Amino acid sequence: MHKITLPSGHKMPVLGLGTWQATGDEAKQAVKRAIELGYRAIDTAWIYQNQKEIGEALKEISIPREELFITSKLWNDMHTYDDVIASCKETLQQLQLEYLDLFLIHWPVPSVPIEETMRALKTLVDEGLVKSVGVSNFSIKNLRDALAVSDVKISMNQVEFHPGLYQKDLLEFCNKSNIAVTGYCPIAKGKNFDDPSLKSVAEKHNKTPAQVSLRWLIQHGIFVIPKSVSEEHLKENMETDFELDAEDMDKIDSMPAMDRICDPPFAEWD
Repeated sequence: MHKITLPSGHKMPVLGLGTWQATGDEAKQAVKRAIELGYRAIDTAWIYQNQKEIGEALKEISIPREELFITSKLWNDMHTYDDVIASCKETLQQLQLEYLDLFLIHWPVPSVPIEETMRALKTLVDEGLVKSVGVSNFSIKNLRDALAVSDVKISMNQVEFHPGLYQKDLLEFCNKSNIAVTGYCPIAKGKNFDDPSLKSVAEKHNKTPAQVSLRWLIQHGIFVIPKSVSEEHLKENMETDFELDAEDMDKIDSMPAMDRICDPPFAEWD
């Protein structure tokens, strides 16, 4: 699986498995099958309530730990310094891991100063419990606030990003600020598959709308974490080794805006 070096210096696979809304044995089996097929990046979060099962899956495979890239996220009521440390340690215990490759603030919250949360993330890096840190669902304003006070490199901003939700200004800001971007819900749960532009590009390349969506994101320099629990879709999502030309990219860039799949929990988010 192709990897790109994060701003922290650590390498992350461009394609990973998202596990939002996968729980119990379904999540466990999806992770095991994905890794068997060649996936090496797994994305989870404390709030997903599947870290225990993912930890069991990771224990039952024979892939060396250093070949895997595991991401988790800090939930909204755990942003104080002590809570950040405790939450990370709980996540590691659930996943049965000694360290996380990437630990993200799941959402910006107004109740705790971002400086305090970033200070705790730096401690986790300094203690070797986390390799890289970042944020998720941060707007440009949120990122500016975090960058102004952080003593640890913010390597990632994970946001909803797919055809029909082309966050061009945010992507450009992240690129200029040396922050990588991961797109979650990268195929929009199929809600944009009937768009004429997406369909025409898919037909042109003899690919599915899902594969074109992932390729569009990758060509924009974005990491992707499509969620799937079926072997058919796990395999389909891996088949992105083709090239969209400039006309293809422009068509998808210009698709009509669609509603977000994941709404922010705070009015203050933006």
